Amino acid sequence: MFVHTLARKGSLLLVGAALLLSACGSNQASGGNSSTPSSSPSSAVSTGAPAATGKPIKIGVLASLTGALESYGKQTTKGFELGIDYATKGTKTIAGHPIQFIIEDTETKSDVAVKKATKLLDQDKVDFLVGSSSSGDTLAVLPLAQEYKKVMVVEPAVADSITGEFWNKYVFRTARNSSQDAAAGAAAIAKPGIKIATFAPESAFGRDGIKAFKESAQKLGAQIVSEQYADAAATDFTANIQKIVSSKPDYLFIVWAGANTPWKQLQDMKVQQQGIKISTGAPDIAALKTMNDLIGMEGFSVYYNELSKTDTNKWLVEEHKKRFNGEVPDLFTAGGMSAAIAVVEAIKKTNGDVDAEKLIKAMEGMSFETPKGTMTFRPEDHQALQPLYAIKLEKKDGVAYPVPVLMRELTKEETTPPIRNKK
Repeated sequence: MFVHTLARKGSLLLVGAALLLSACGSNQASGGNSSTPSSSPSSAVSTGAPAATGKPIKIGVLASLTGALESYGKQTTKGFELGIDYATKGTKTIAGHPIQFIIEDTETKSDVAVKKATKLLDQDKVDFLVGSSSSGDTLAVLPLAQEYKKVMVVEPAVADSITGEFWNKYVFRTARNSSQDAAAGAAAIAKPGIKIATFAPESAFGRDGIKAFKESAQKLGAQIVSEQYADAAATDFTANIQKIVSSKPDYLFIVWAGANTPWKQLQDMKVQQQGIKISTGAPDIAALKTMNDLIGMEGFSVYYNELSKTDTNKWLVEEHKKRFNGEVPDLFTAGGMSAAIAVVEAIKKTNGDVDAEKLIKAMEGMSFETPKGTMTFRPEDHQALQPLYAIKLEKKDGVAYPVPVLMRELTKEETTPPIRNKK
């Protein structure tokens, strides 16, 4: 019986292969294992089917299980486990090798991410790294992938520099990058004569996102009249918003991640009533719940469970509901699943060989099916080309947040980002 042991915030939750026990709220897994208090770091180990006789293939997953991006990390790890199940048809084996994965909490701190990644590589002897939730954490870990010569699949961090300035050949990314978001965001609002202000957190994610958006928007003829950045942990954005209003833009384009969103303060300061239209990405469901005042906004989405009509997404939605008390998968769940599928498909191509050079050769140009549709790792920088969605936020009966409604799918050709590395 496959058992997944997940330690979070000092307690161990034992989950059966189908995760039916967690769905039912049980604290006991098959075989008599029961949940017990623990002071150990947040981590998880999943072992493959006992029938497999080959050497286990180990995957180290870095995620924010605590900290500002906690919800992102928890979604990603759920999606990753679902993806392993989906891509191996429930066997959790590839070419006779059982799959093991170990989840480590980066705490959304770069120094902790390096410490946990080093532990995975030195002590656990993982064959792959996957992660992380934060671009800062991910950038700190990239040199370790090169030092230890291990493939790292980046999910969900989006900073352009990950597959740009700080890229190395061991890095592949299933997550979209800031330039892909930017292409979608700019297509929604930018044209000659339009004045746009921007607002983002002061972080690699925020800076890269705005840089990429500016590039796309200016190519379409728009003018950027103000750029504002705020501490991601801040709760008062008054000064930033005042400067934005003073610049008299037609649109305010916002790149944001984290728990402290600016939506309520933008409403309180009556930004839209002053003739400034707000445009942004439709994020995860928790953030959508704060965006009721943006109903009618046109923007873009990376993923929402109703947008994609692929068979893979249908499986994800149905299986997620079965395992998690009727809950639908969220933005980062789909990303975690995509990362797992990419790893499994790469190992299938090498017939179980985890030599990094062979994996790199197999993964460059590799296409694979995900909840969003077909992704392809671009050989030049290993960025996964993928579709995004032009959407409008609408009110839907029985749903407590604005729902992203599809206007049109933006193909992976439309959202192809510039190559920014120095390969």
